[in-house]
Amino acid sequence: MDSITADNADNIAKGIQGKSYPKFLLVWAGQLMSGLGNGMTAFALGVYVYHHTQSAAAFAMVTLCLFVPSILLRPLGGVLADRIDRRLLIIGGDLGSAAAVLFLLVLTLNGNLTLPRIYLGVGINSIFTALQAPAYKASVTDLLDAEQFAKAGGLVQLASSAQHLLSPVAAGFILSLGSLTTVLLIDLSTFLIAVAAVLTIRKRCGGARGEADWSFTKDLKEGWRAVTSDKGVVQVVVLLSLITFFVGFLQTLCAPMLLSFTDAKTLGLVQSISATGMLLSSLLLGILGLKGKHSTILLTSLAAAGMCMALMGTTTHIVFITALFFLFFFALPLINTSADVLIRTHIPNEQQGRAWGIISLLSQIGYIAAYSTSGVLADHVFNPLLMENGRLAGSVGRLIGIGPGRGIGLMCSIAGISVIATAALSSGFLPRTVKPYSKGVIVE
Repeated sequence: MDSITADNADNIAKGIQGKSYPKFLLVWAGQLMSGLGNGMTAFALGVYVYHHTQSAAAFAMVTLCLFVPSILLRPLGGVLADRIDRRLLIIGGDLGSAAAVLFLLVLTLNGNLTLPRIYLGVGINSIFTALQAPAYKASVTDLLDAEQFAKAGGLVQLASSAQHLLSPVAAGFILSLGSLTTVLLIDLSTFLIAVAAVLTIRKRCGGARGEADWSFTKDLKEGWRAVTSDKGVVQVVVLLSLITFFVGFLQTLCAPMLLSFTDAKTLGLVQSISATGMLLSSLLLGILGLKGKHSTILLTSLAAAGMCMALMGTTTHIVFITALFFLFFFALPLINTSADVLIRTHIPNEQQGRAWGIISLLSQIGYIAAYSTSGVLADHVFNPLLMENGRLAGSVGRLIGIGPGRGIGLMCSIAGISVIATAALSSGFLPRTVKPYSKGVIVE
């Protein structure tokens, strides 16, 4: 268990009421609203594309455009987050994303919403997210004491869980009434709320002062050294990169798998009910923090999530799938927060923007690989194998069924088993202690 010196005893006693916590809560609340709107748009566009194409590859392309530009440009956003007032980057990112949603809204109202234009609008949104995300991530260190990192991580996961909980069911209900336009209008309004929240923060957040001759290349190299010079950080990042590859298949293909035997309204309901697991887990983290060895929590949670993924692909029973999704979502905040603390406490604050930008790129390379290949593999390899008279219909098909979407189920099961194996193989390599640069915290 982490121990604290006497110098910080008062801060611990204050808990979430530390002097900088209200500032963090304002930014967090604004990003929560923005995330809810963004989640609705992502869900609605994915369903729209799948219904018009019946193609897992076309659906995966939406996910690819939504995440890949953001992932690839995170190092740039990270460098800027260490040089520019992080408030301005968060505001600029939100306004740019709002412009992308406005672009999609205008196309929808004019009846000109085509697949290439959807991909373009989603890609523009992703570019501005890349500029905003490292600044938001690093602002946690600006606004909070080290003892509050785990609780803040829980609240960030709570915002993510709220996005998964509320956005799908709300978007599914609105789409059942046939109104993509309404979803886009709601999303647009949430960006304005997020910007207003950041504007209430008067004090500068991070960013170097008075350095007119700074070099992007130099800063990027410094961020790279901050990440790669610490063996523990490297180990966590490598693990996350492997895990995101396997989880990326589930993230991309769960909707097409469910839509193969249900409708958009049911899909939204399943995702929202399941996301209560993330909500519950995040609430517990936000209140209690993270006790115990972070590496043990990380690996145990990964194994549990992998088991849920493996079982999820074996059935079309909607209640069973929902229960497994619930447990999977419950594990996610534990995974993300434990990894966040292990990394954050090993990197000095003045390098956190650059470091998080690089870490985001490295740890999410797996997503890029999964998003790029999952749809094609589903449409042209795995789904044909488990259709009637497919090569695996008489073997694997007897266990998990045959027909539309069963090949995707097999992919999810393979990915889940791979997550379990990766967690098991990593057990002897991850750092066992927290090593903060923040004053007053003693490692285990």
